[in-house]
Order: sequence, then structure tokens, then C-alpha cells
Amino acid sequence: MNQENWLKILEQNRIIAVIRASEIEIGMKMAKAVAAGGIRIIEITWNSHKASELITLLRSELPTCIIGTGTLLTIEELQKALKIGCQFIFTPHTNPAMIQTAKIAAVPIIPGALSPTEILTAWQAGASCVKIYPISAVGGATYITSLQGPLGEIPLIPTGGVTLGNAKEFIKAGAIAVGLSGKLFPKDLIIAQNWEAIARQTQALVRELSANN
Repeated sequence: MNQENWLKILEQNRIIAVIRASEIEIGMKMAKAVAAGGIRIIEITWNSHKASELITLLRSELPTCIIGTGTLLTIEELQKALKIGCQFIFTPHTNPAMIQTAKIAAVPIIPGALSPTEILTAWQAGASCVKIYPISAVGGATYITSLQGPLGEIPLIPTGGVTLGNAKEFIKAGAIAVGLSGKLFPKDLIIAQNWEAIARQTQALVRELSANN
């Protein structure tokens, strides 16, 4: 996937569902619930239960979705993720060697950064976008707004503090997309396995953020 297509997909969808599942069966149901609600970009964290197996199953069962992984810390983990066909990669940190490895494989990689120096370092190393994490630690949407002047050409994806209530603020502030994890999957709904409720709240969020396109 080239850079232009990846950015277009992000602009069209705006939301990345981040799933960290303790059981592969629950991970499947979480992914299918948000897919039913209209989310098309799904990240399965590498520290999920049987992550590689779950990703492979989702690639088959949700063909209209783009399935990637995140929380990758090493080149070895990255190589395993690329081997099973992950369609994008998120990392919580900036590692130039990992960025180059993903670029050679033509797979979008979104490294984590926080300060302007870290963001620019990730971008200059070849990042497809930059994950601003944890956004809650640096002022939320106002921080994204502040970055637009000097770093406006760099596509930013805030995570770690995005909620159903403030997601739209981040898009208005200039983020190309947002990543949501726990807020998409309230514990009480997971325990009750109320997948329809998760799909409904996802659908409402998708509709709200689509209004910005």
C-alpha cells in the first residue's frame, strides 16, 4: 500500500479500533462488533492472546476491513507481523530501523512520539504517519492544534486519551485519524458480551466523524 492510498483511507475512515484481547474468541467478537458498526481499520495489539492467529482469521473473515497490529517493540516482532500479512503497523516508540524495514515491505508504519523533536524524527525517518501517544499527557486536542503551525504537513494520529466524547475534537484540531481502544469496548459490555451495544455506539461515532469528511 503506497503512502497516498494509506492517507486517503485514513481520511475516509478517521477511526482506528485498537483491540487488546485476553482471549482469541473475545477478540474476534470485538472486531466483528466494531466492523458491524462501520469501522474499517482494526488494530490487534501484538500482546493479545494468539495475536498472529487472530489477525490471520480476521483477514479472512473481515475482507472489507484493513487489519494491522500494534505494540510492536522489536524488529523481530515486526518481521513476524509482516510475515503473517499485517496491513499496517503501530509502535509505541520511534525506531528508525523498524521504520525502514516496514517501508521496504511497503507496509504503512506509524511510530509513537510525543514531543515536536520526536515527531519530526519519526517523520524524517520515513514514518507513514506519527502516533501521538499518550495524548492525554500533553493537553489533548489543544496539543494537536498547537502542532499544526510548525508540523502541519505531518499526519498525526492521537491515541491514549481519545474517547467517544472527544474524538471529533481531535479531527477538528487537525488529526488525520484517531485511535480508540478501551473506550470502544466498555468492560461491562464485554463482560455481558453485548456486541450489539458496542456496534451501536460505534455506528454513532462513525456517523459523527464522517460529518467532517
